[in-house]
Amino acid sequence: MKLVAGLLAAASTTTVARAGELAGQVLDASGTRALQSARVVIAEINRTVETARDGSFLIPDLPAGTYTVQVSYVGAETKSETVTVPAQGRVTLNFGLSGYGPDDILVVGQAANLSSSLSRQRAADGVENVLTRDSIGQFPDQNVAESLRRLPGLNILNDQGEGRFVSVRGLDPELNAASINGTRVPAPESDVRSVALDVIPSELIESIEVKKTLTPDMDADTIGASIEINTTSAFDRKKDLFSVKLEGSYNDYADALTPKSSFDFSKRLGDNFGIAGGFSYYKRKFETDNIEAADWTESDAGVYYAEEVQYRDYDVERERIGGSLNLDWRVSDSTKLYARGLYSEFSDQEYRGDIILIMDEEPRAGTATSASFSDEDGRIEVRRRMKDRFEKQRIKSLTIGGETEAGPWKAVYAGSWSEASERENGSVDPTRFRARFDGDGVGVDFDYSNPRRPLFTITGDTDLFNDPEEYGFNELEHTVLSDSKDREYMLKGDLSRVFASAAGSFTVQGGVKARWREKSYALQSDVYDDYDGDYTLADVLGRQSYRIADLGPLPSHTGPTDFFNRNRANFELNQVDTDVASNASDYSVKEDVLAAYLLGRWDSEKVRVIGGVRMERTWNDIRAKRTQIVAEGDEYEGVEVEEDTVFVTPNRFERSYTDWLPSLALRYEPSDGLVLRLGGYKSLVRPKLSNLAPRMEINEDREVTVGNPDLAPYRAWNIDASAEWYFSKNAALTGGFFWKSIDNFVVEQRITTPGTIDGVAYTELTTYINGDTAKVKGVELSYNQLFTFLPAPFDGLLLNLNYTYTDATGTVLTDGDIADPRNIPLAASAQNTFNIVLGYEKGPLSLRAAGTYRDKYLDELGGEAEQDRYVDEHFQLDFSAKYRLTKNVRLFAEWINVTDAPYFAYQNYGNAKRILQYEAYNWTAKFGLTASF
Repeated sequence: MKLVAGLLAAASTTTVARAGELAGQVLDASGTRALQSARVVIAEINRTVETARDGSFLIPDLPAGTYTVQVSYVGAETKSETVTVPAQGRVTLNFGLSGYGPDDILVVGQAANLSSSLSRQRAADGVENVLTRDSIGQFPDQNVAESLRRLPGLNILNDQGEGRFVSVRGLDPELNAASINGTRVPAPESDVRSVALDVIPSELIESIEVKKTLTPDMDADTIGASIEINTTSAFDRKKDLFSVKLEGSYNDYADALTPKSSFDFSKRLGDNFGIAGGFSYYKRKFETDNIEAADWTESDAGVYYAEEVQYRDYDVERERIGGSLNLDWRVSDSTKLYARGLYSEFSDQEYRGDIILIMDEEPRAGTATSASFSDEDGRIEVRRRMKDRFEKQRIKSLTIGGETEAGPWKAVYAGSWSEASERENGSVDPTRFRARFDGDGVGVDFDYSNPRRPLFTITGDTDLFNDPEEYGFNELEHTVLSDSKDREYMLKGDLSRVFASAAGSFTVQGGVKARWREKSYALQSDVYDDYDGDYTLADVLGRQSYRIADLGPLPSHTGPTDFFNRNRANFELNQVDTDVASNASDYSVKEDVLAAYLLGRWDSEKVRVIGGVRMERTWNDIRAKRTQIVAEGDEYEGVEVEEDTVFVTPNRFERSYTDWLPSLALRYEPSDGLVLRLGGYKSLVRPKLSNLAPRMEINEDREVTVGNPDLAPYRAWNIDASAEWYFSKNAALTGGFFWKSIDNFVVEQRITTPGTIDGVAYTELTTYINGDTAKVKGVELSYNQLFTFLPAPFDGLLLNLNYTYTDATGTVLTDGDIADPRNIPLAASAQNTFNIVLGYEKGPLSLRAAGTYRDKYLDELGGEAEQDRYVDEHFQLDFSAKYRLTKNVRLFAEWINVTDAPYFAYQNYGNAKRILQYEAYNWTAKFGLTASF
């Protein structure tokens, strides 16, 4: 505080009573695009600023005189101009920057994306990486999550073969925060806080900023990174734009060609008002072959086997619709206002046919890679099911705000509303048919020689095993309504004052922000477990498209649902299971956050220091239901019940806590092109709202999940140090070190020993606990270069290469025993990640090969180490090509997951990898054209 007071006093005494202002805008030389984060320097008085997203800059409090103004931007020639500033009033000076060489590569293509990304990275207050589109609306990838995969320290967790959740520095996606146009994005799914970024079409996005260090003016709810998504603005470009994209998508497994189309536009209505937006439609058909195993054990003879194995055949049709609309208004030279809206709708129609093999007794024989079972030794249960589920997710966001600059004063203000939902009604999830073979001459042999893809062979009476008449109706769950909602309102205001001096400028800034959030989930699910009449698998028989093995007879996609709707009166409702399913998972949690901060900022040509403190006060109102089954003859509150009965009791917890979060960031540029950074800050991540809910969820296999309202938030001290060298014309080499100390990290704990809770018998119990203290440390390396210095034709090559090492470990107690702690890697933390992009861009041709690698990571914590669930390492290779037919028309093609990289989860049981889940998706090809005007 003494340092801040001294700097403020020094700045105040040297501030000129009468001063002028220098304003302007930086564009590319063609006048097409505004250049954000161009560096504007007045060397004579140590003043420096970076341009805003519309390319504008303002330097207030300039003493009267003549100055040399220098503007630099990565990938562009540095430009200087002389300007005379009067004692009062504003002088305007605009710049147009050109790329290197005979072709202007500044605003179009891969080189343009690299230039803008490196310029914004260089100008940032802390460690930051950026992805941008170019001046004709091209984004590096067509899925926001897939695009982020290319940045240093970032990797993607896949779902059904498509990137969805973002991992930063190998850490759990739940430790990130995401926002659209400054508004926090709520999560559609009922059980997560992190947002699946594949719901946002990349055609609507102008840029994505990944901020890995925090300053006091930023929300403090992140340990991984703050992912800030910005949609298009009319002032991002000087010229109007209309862009159209038409595409076909082909998945090899699905053998289907599906469409995608989009358009986006940017239009200025005069000099001071602009409108921009876009629309995107995408349909994707794909298939997944899946194997899952559970309850690995060792027989008395030393044979390792899984008591339950599932083979699942997924057929999915996914549809995404998105739109954005942005309005920008320059009310005056001092005030800018905006309104930004986004809508995204994401729907899935999923059919999943599967067969489940459940062994009641140990194998009669086996080896290190096999196990043989016979129903002469014990029952073999076989379930054949069909899941017919349709769900729809929506994300809506509206942000209204602006900024006003009056000399050295600046006010920034905004209000927003955002909502996310996931709704499902009418799904039949699933219909189950069952046969139990006991002394019928049926056997099953398992071959584990390929640990990822165990195969089965039926022995003995194979005709009986494959007879659909043998499989009678067993159970059906009808989702009447599954309704997840997540809504947040926000108001914020910031005020700053710049004090100029001959040595630089000092800014005092403070602000207040309030957020009101509520997340809820309600489920009405009817469970039917008998049928009045004859109903077997033969009545709804269908086909399979499974490639790993012949699964035998399976239900058709829509047959069970159609049969249920036609014969609903004959199905017998299980009232107890229905009452449990329809109450146990319901919850509502409010999370209100009031934040205030104060910071001081020192800027000169070589040094930037930002220090201050942020306060965040959190209130929770947590509501759920205690769902308890009381068996016939037992007592409830002193009264004997006459039949099995479900008692539902609402419960509620309230709590609040306050966090004081100091931070300090130093940016030092000792020479042109070399940037050194050092930052330290404290942050927090609040627990998943669903995990706080004191509820009990039960699935069809009697696997129970219990919430914990006493979960404390993650609290972390973070240190970042990095060096960035911007050399050559369009190149950068960066290296950094990060260290984090995290208290109260949350882990999911699974207890696989069967038991009973609240009268409910479970086969497996999952709950959430706080660990002790976790330590995270690692290094991050990145190299980016455009090789224009090579002889033709190699002067079109470019390379992006990055590697991150993360060591993230913590301590938990084994079964709550304080005397028996064990060290674990943090959930979803991968130790090694790297990305490599080799591109070529020359004339009309643009090529790119992108490879990404992620190490294994802990997915779920078991009761002991050999029951922990790990996701195996993953390497994926993608190719893309673009060809410019005319100035405005381009053809493109993409080949995704060329290496057919599967998903594989396992546990280290019996000194070997034992499969828990395997999924294969094969490759997808996309092709089409874009036209811009």
